[in-house]
Amino acid sequence: MAMSPFAGDEDDGMMSEINMTPLVDVMLVLLIIFLVTIPAMHHAVKIDLPHASSQPQDEKPEHVNIAIQADGTTLWDDKPVDEATLNARIAQAAQQNPQPEIHLRADRKVAYEKVADLMSAAQSGGLTKIGFVTEPKSGK
Repeated sequence: MAMSPFAGDEDDGMMSEINMTPLVDVMLVLLIIFLVTIPAMHHAVKIDLPHASSQPQDEKPEHVNIAIQADGTTLWDDKPVDEATLNARIAQAAQQNPQPEIHLRADRKVAYEKVADLMSAAQSGGLTKIGFVTEPKSGK
């Protein structure tokens, strides 16, 4: 004969009461947190700031098209340039305000070294914005 440890319990019915103590504890903690943080959020130092009017700058920076052909020839705005001229033009473009963006078009057969050299020259010259221009794949 198996004996159940709860065989002597006569309380077989469901408990229909909710223990309110944990709920009240949680609500009191939340109330304390809100009471402490709300004054800190509204704390501000009053400063009499000067008034100035200015117009938003809507100038978009120029862009320079640089292309590297399959044979390794570098083109600056569709005109062939050698390495010294390229470095001089990069330095000149870096002095402009705002600095122009470089749009780099490289033939797929160009060695990665040529692209890396051009990126290195742009960085050492002071230009920081380089975009790679690609052609979309033709869909079937």
